[in-house]
Amino acid sequence: MIEKKTQNEEEITVKEKLYAITQLQKALSDIDKIRILRGELPLEVQDIEDDIKGTQTRLDNISAAAKALTHSITSEKHKVANTKDLLDKYRRQLDHVRNNREYDNLSKEIEYQDLECQLSEKKIREYTEELARRKDEIAQLKEKIELRQGDLAQKESELGCIIKETQGEEERLQERAQVLEEKIKDKRLLAGFHRIRNASHNGLAVVPIDRDACGGCFNRIPPQRQLEIRIAKKVIICEYCGRIIVDPDFFLDEDEKKPVDETSQTALTDDQATKKKASVKRAMETKSTTTKDKGGTEAPKETESEK
Repeated sequence: MIEKKTQNEEEITVKEKLYAITQLQKALSDIDKIRILRGELPLEVQDIEDDIKGTQTRLDNISAAAKALTHSITSEKHKVANTKDLLDKYRRQLDHVRNNREYDNLSKEIEYQDLECQLSEKKIREYTEELARRKDEIAQLKEKIELRQGDLAQKESELGCIIKETQGEEERLQERAQVLEEKIKDKRLLAGFHRIRNASHNGLAVVPIDRDACGGCFNRIPPQRQLEIRIAKKVIICEYCGRIIVDPDFFLDEDEKKPVDETSQTALTDDQATKKKASVKRAMETKSTTTKDKGGTEAPKETESEK
């Protein structure tokens, strides 16, 4: 008696685990549906935010380069002013030279300062053109940021409306999934469940029997295997796709179905009832044949006695 009791307790525990993990799959699938309802909006919002951040970084770099160009233009202008002052000074000194050596030195210095002045003016022109291009880029980037910020506000408002509609349901499903995970208390089963779910393209780790086939890969399941799945004495994995296969009744809520034990017992009693009906039918057929045979043999005896 004690052994039978412990066996029944183990069977109930396995069935409860299978039912709990099936309901966990249901809750997580509903969460996936809610996230699918949001569509690509979260990714679009993230892309727009990244684009704005990258554009802002580029704008900061170009603004820093523009400031550097402005500083360079200012320094070159100061250099040109100093060079022109030196040129005026050296040209005045040419009128007061005392020998050819001083004249040659002053001429070389004037020539050098003149080249420096031309070089600085050339740099100023180049820096001014580059600064103008940088300012155009800054204006374009600012316009782009304004447009992207408008797109971001629109996408965020759409996403906020969807989240507002589905947030309560999602939080309820997440709490239910957490409660079911705590109820299972089988780390190996949960680890396998999450591993199969992450590897599956549709997130299904637990599937029902569908038309005598696996509900995940649709490969046919032998009748004996189906009976083991319906009895639910152990966790059965599909040999083709690796998903956990359970009885379709496990996907029903508690108020929509009978307890797990009663469903298994009703399945067994249905099989037994069909067997009984078949045996009764066979017995009735054999009885009818025997009565016919008896009637055929008794008729000749009565005719002989009459004679």
